[in-house]
Amino acid sequence: MSQPDMTKVDELNRYLFDDMHVRGELVQLSCSYQSIIENHAYPIGVRLLLGELLAATCLLTATLKFEGDITVQLQGDGPVGYMSVNGDNNQIMRGVAKVVDEKAAQAAVTLPSLIGNGNMIITIKPNKGEAYQGVVALDQPTLAQCFAQYFEVSAQIPTQVWLFSDDEKQQVAGSLVQLLPDGDGSDTNKAQQQSDFEHLSQLTNTIKAEEIFSLKAEALLYRLYHQEKVSLFEPQKVSYQCGCSSNKCLAAISQIEPSEIEAILAEQGKISMTCDNCQTTYDFFAEQLKSFISKDSH
Repeated sequence: MSQPDMTKVDELNRYLFDDMHVRGELVQLSCSYQSIIENHAYPIGVRLLLGELLAATCLLTATLKFEGDITVQLQGDGPVGYMSVNGDNNQIMRGVAKVVDEKAAQAAVTLPSLIGNGNMIITIKPNKGEAYQGVVALDQPTLAQCFAQYFEVSAQIPTQVWLFSDDEKQQVAGSLVQLLPDGDGSDTNKAQQQSDFEHLSQLTNTIKAEEIFSLKAEALLYRLYHQEKVSLFEPQKVSYQCGCSSNKCLAAISQIEPSEIEAILAEQGKISMTCDNCQTTYDFFAEQLKSFISKDSH
C-alpha cells in the first residue's frame, strides 16, 4: 500500500472528543507555505518561524466563529522587524516577513533571537460588526506557547498548541487541544473537565514531527487517540492567495499628488510597484496614468 503524498496536503481538520468537553484541530500545510516563501530569500530561521505563524493562524482562525479577515503580526526589536500572516474564515492565507538585520537573522533560529522583545498583535475584522484587536507579549520561548498564552489571557480558555516546521520538506503543521467548559459549573464537574483536558494534552504531546508530516489526519488521530471516541468533521482546504492586483496598485497611485506622478514619470519613464507578499512588480506608464495627471489644476 502506497503512502499518501503529504507534500501536497493543505488542509485543516477539526474534531471533538465524545463524552469530553474538549475539541481539537490539526493543520498540515505544504503548497500554501511553499507559495509564501518561494519568492523570498529568507534565512532558514525566518522561513521556519513564518511557517509556524502560518500554521498557528490557521488554528486560531478555525477556533473563531466569524466571517471576515484576520491578521496575526509579530513585532519586535530583533533582526526581524515584523512578520505577518493574513487570512480569512475560508483559510485563504498569505504571509510576509521583514528582515532588518540580515547577518543576525542568518544566525537566529529561536523566536526570541529572531523577534527580540516584542508583541503579537491579532486583528480580527468581521464582515459584519466591529473590528477587534488583541495584543500579547512575546515573552514565551516558543510561538506555540505564546498562542496558548493568548487563549488563556483573551478568552480564559485552557488551550495547548503544538507547531512543527520542516525546512527540507518545506512543510509546516500544527495541532491544538482546547477545553470547552460546559455543565453545571460545580467543582466536581470542573475538575473532571480539567482532568480530561490534561489527559488529551498529554496524548497530543506525543506527536512526532515525522508523523504529522507523513500521516493523513485519520491515521494520525487514530494513533494518538485510539482509546478515545473522536468525531472528525469535514476537512477544510487551506490555500494561498496574495490578493495583489493592478487595480489595487492604481488605487494607491491615485492617492499621489499629480505633480509627483509627473515627476516620477519624467525621471523613470514609469511608476513601478512591487508587492511585499509575492514580489510581483507592476509597471505603469504615462498612458495608463494620464487620468491621474489630468487632475492637476491648470
